[in-house]
Amino acid sequence: MFFKNILVLLYISELKKSKVMKINFLKPFAGIFILLLTISCKVEPEAIVYGKDQCSFCMMNIVDKTHAAQYVTKKGKQFKFDAVECLVNDLSNKNDDELALILVANYANPGEMIDAKSATYLISSGIKSPMGANLSAISTSEKAEELQQKFTGEIYTWKTLKARLSDK
Repeated sequence: MFFKNILVLLYISELKKSKVMKINFLKPFAGIFILLLTISCKVEPEAIVYGKDQCSFCMMNIVDKTHAAQYVTKKGKQFKFDAVECLVNDLSNKNDDELALILVANYANPGEMIDAKSATYLISSGIKSPMGANLSAISTSEKAEELQQKFTGEIYTWKTLKARLSDK
């Protein structure tokens, strides 16, 4: 936004100082500059390419659609993970103020990414995860309780999960 305002002010001052030919020459460059600024600052998740993308924490290929995770910084930088525990371990070194999005795969709907802070987590030896923590994210606590009845295990919130994994 700041750069756009500067460009507008520069453009107006050039209008006052320059001839029409000079202004016409600068228009395409100003437009390209503004376009590049808006494209480079997008803060949204990028689709995980399963089998090709690598985990930012352990460098394994991401192949499991039921346990993948990712976060995006406020600057738009992407970090992808093969398991929720890799995400949590990586975030232990990050400041929450730097993060725009934290997403985890919904175990109940493979390939769907959900907000990590509102998800419910189940650690169950009946559900194997890529890194061996047997940790799965579920979109609702009701669905997590159903899975807990089927596979046993312990249920966590984002806050209690981070505390549990930081104890190890």
